[in-house]
Amino acid sequence: MISTQDWADTQRLWDYHQMGHTPRPCSVAIGLGSHDLGVADTAVDLYKRGMAPLLVFTGATSPTTRERMPRGEAVHYQERALELGVPASAVMVEPRARNTGENIRFSRELLAEAGVDVSSVLLISKPYEERRSYATARKLWPEVEIVSASSPMTLRDYVDSIGDARLVIDMLAGALQRLLVYPAQGFMIIQQVPGDVLSAYDRLAQNGFTSRLLRDSRGEILQPAG
Repeated sequence: MISTQDWADTQRLWDYHQMGHTPRPCSVAIGLGSHDLGVADTAVDLYKRGMAPLLVFTGATSPTTRERMPRGEAVHYQERALELGVPASAVMVEPRARNTGENIRFSRELLAEAGVDVSSVLLISKPYEERRSYATARKLWPEVEIVSASSPMTLRDYVDSIGDARLVIDMLAGALQRLLVYPAQGFMIIQQVPGDVLSAYDRLAQNGFTSRLLRDSRGEILQPAG
């Protein structure tokens, strides 16, 4: 049973995970692979609005996408973009990345090898992954400006699109935990997390929304260093 308090806490995490950036023209748009074709749709919309002259789709497959996207996340995103009218010359594919860090590193390498001059990146992710993606990109590609984007939708709309409310709450809690523990591991920059967001995360974890939380070798939920 998901309580009213659980939903209120989830909304706090949802709001925090989104950066609130206004899309603006950038050197390139990078769509981060996942189960969600909405990332590709948003990338195409931004391309057609003149926000980037080039799209890069990055991602291999994962246990959650292998059946849905057997040719790889980036390839399926590319196919979607071509179906929606983006010319093949404006789409690049990075098919190897299996996590957010690799998404950034491999896309950067692909663009450098192609001789593309990059000063700014329109970074497109799932709505609840905006802040995590931003923090990762700022760590691994600090010399470029990062503008975050995702499909504009409410938490309730996103839950309806996934069809599993508990899974969505678990994913939001997992994304928040990574913002807390990954900076010490060198994976992303530190993000200041407001006290009300930390309290919401703690309550959700205590209420059992833990399937996407990282654990240590003893099976204990990882906590921030210090």
